[in-house]
Amino acid sequence: MPSEQTPIHSGFGPVTTAREVLHGIDLSGKIAIVTGGYSGIGLETTRALAEAGATVVVPARTAEKARQALRGIPRVEQNALDLLDPASIDAFAAEFLATCRPLHMLINNAGIMATPLTRDARGYESQFSANHLGHFQLTARLWPALCQAGGARVVSVSSRGHQRAAVDFDDPNFERRPYDRFEAYGQSKTANALFAVELDQRGELLAIRAFSLQPGAVLTDLIRNMTDEELAAYGISRTDPSIPPGKSVAEGGEFKTREQGAATSVWCAASPRLAGMGGVYCEDVEIAGIRRPGDTGNRGVSPWAIDPRAAKRLWSLSEDLTGVKLDPGN
Repeated sequence: MPSEQTPIHSGFGPVTTAREVLHGIDLSGKIAIVTGGYSGIGLETTRALAEAGATVVVPARTAEKARQALRGIPRVEQNALDLLDPASIDAFAAEFLATCRPLHMLINNAGIMATPLTRDARGYESQFSANHLGHFQLTARLWPALCQAGGARVVSVSSRGHQRAAVDFDDPNFERRPYDRFEAYGQSKTANALFAVELDQRGELLAIRAFSLQPGAVLTDLIRNMTDEELAAYGISRTDPSIPPGKSVAEGGEFKTREQGAATSVWCAASPRLAGMGGVYCEDVEIAGIRRPGDTGNRGVSPWAIDPRAAKRLWSLSEDLTGVKLDPGN
């Protein structure tokens, strides 16, 4: 059964780093895949897992950029992947499965944010396609390796942006409604959370557990599509994309370092505290509470992002859009 969406008093918090989460945890012999694992919080996720002993496979759309970023990190492998290209996803998964290795941790971290309206080759809106559908297909194709692990975790990096929008099941690809780039991003991040809910239901009997999380406000390349005015509202300058004075979580603000932003990802992927649990949305290295009407601030998960009926509906929609079905018995 999915775990209750209630904090468990992990002992960590907003300023915890990925290395601190993994202190004393030996991941030797474990294999992880981290999409987007060569930039932003993905790079710090890769670094922390590798330094704890794991072998980390990093799919990369831009090979040379990935090679430069990953240089010096131990036990890292790199392979080609474009989440907007179904054939590329299948090729990456087939190459991994051909190694006959188990997959202990799949961290669906890669994503795009607030892009102008673009579509993949199938006509699907790009944020929904890259952030959700690509990871849906990748997870389904890697299912045999997850089963082989005898205990695996699938971690989907969502965002507090999910609070902007539920999934519009009647028009997920903005074919009839006006396009709003932040609403589209919010929908895709809600989809990440709902995916974890249904995936956990399907994987539990096979010892495959799923989690979603929001990493916190972290300044990465994701901000590239925001306007100068939008950045200025947060006190951010495009020419100096560092955390503004007084706005870090350590100073009572909202912005995290990349090392802090990766902490919840590695906690969901490797912490013994979450053994036997799954299907929950996490934040600040903790299971998040559920947002209630009238709540202020941006903490917690919106009810629509953990609704099991919506999760099942999204699963069916994803199968229809991708033509990919997961065989739970594999």
